[in-house]
Amino acid sequence: MTDIPRGILLALTAAAAACMPAAAADPLPADGASRVFDPRFRTLRLVNPDVFTGMPVIRLGTDDRLTVSFDELGDDYSYLQYRILHCNADWQRSQLVESEYLDGFNIADITDYAFSSNTYVHYVNYSLTIPDGRMSPTVSGNYLLQVFPQDDPDRTILQIRFCVSENAVAVGGEATSLTDRGINTDWQQVNLSVATSDFPLKSPFTDVFLVVSQNGRPDATRTIMRPQQMKGRTLVYEHIPDLIFPAANEYRRFETVRANYPGMNVDSVGFGGRNYHAWLRTDSPRAFSPYSFDATQNGRFMIDEYNSTDPDLGADYITVHFELDHPQVMNADIYVDGQMTLNGFSEANRMKYDPDRRLYTLELPLKQGSYNYQYVAVPKGKTSPADHSLVEGNKYETRNEYQVYVYLREPGSRADRLIGTAQLFPR
Repeated sequence: MTDIPRGILLALTAAAAACMPAAAADPLPADGASRVFDPRFRTLRLVNPDVFTGMPVIRLGTDDRLTVSFDELGDDYSYLQYRILHCNADWQRSQLVESEYLDGFNIADITDYAFSSNTYVHYVNYSLTIPDGRMSPTVSGNYLLQVFPQDDPDRTILQIRFCVSENAVAVGGEATSLTDRGINTDWQQVNLSVATSDFPLKSPFTDVFLVVSQNGRPDATRTIMRPQQMKGRTLVYEHIPDLIFPAANEYRRFETVRANYPGMNVDSVGFGGRNYHAWLRTDSPRAFSPYSFDATQNGRFMIDEYNSTDPDLGADYITVHFELDHPQVMNADIYVDGQMTLNGFSEANRMKYDPDRRLYTLELPLKQGSYNYQYVAVPKGKTSPADHSLVEGNKYETRNEYQVYVYLREPGSRADRLIGTAQLFPR
């Protein structure tokens, strides 16, 4: 293969550059969101290597591991390093110093990298494992991993969230369509219990709080500051209005595991310019259509290439064309949403309305694989709230995941502890 064509590199970096907010100039972004700040870097992922659908959580005292990977477009690798920051439940920096939450030095080289093979778009794939023997979190809580150039530690290239849990309390519960707003309508309600057993709690009604997320989406996350009641050593969270979520709908899916053959939900493929393109079938609104079950991965994506022994290096970048047959929305923008966009809303995944064809379109360079996505509406000029009901509808049968995080914030403490987690599905 020749060097990466300048036109393709410019197109890919321009699309990624649209993700960069004004705050990207801040070397330590304060919002704590998983984001990519440098347009040369793509396909940021954090996965549990043992359980693909697992939560981004390491349990203290276990052999749990998480893998972080990403690509750098081009033919040359960069000398990169990473650090880990301890955060409170709201993803703001805690008051702990590095020696209090980390075993080892808080700067490590990223030495696991390799070059793409037989791809039209050239890139370098980087990977690291948490913990990796050089640095290990020693206390529970939220963590933000940041990657930066070796010669410029104040310039954050990308950052991604993960958690460390003490696994000290047992979280049980259910997600059900039998809600306080109606039965089998547009809603799902989460009812929870936290069994504290012998875990010492001085003031459970004031010191313990929950964070509950639907499908890991920041825009569908609720914080519950106190239980409804306590039965013995068990905290009970039932009939709480903030634990009633719009049911949304199953994610849509497509596959680009073969660049020269249409995969799932792909209408056609072709080689245009200097790389492959995939045109998805034109999507229609589902708000008023009957529910249709589909076994999705609730927004996740998996890198794959049918003929490669190592898809992380053999998968190419394909320009994916999305089309949504929907009337123009005047007071909101339509976005393609999923973990492929880090569940964020920026120019990179904002659709454009084509008045001649009377539909929304988007071109998004994505690495070959299997993807989940949805269409959401966000008020113009804002990044939240995201409304799934306009295009996708709310179907009570939807198999959403609900991630539950139990935090402890005692008076005078300098950091929030994460004492338990759970993952629930509707029944």
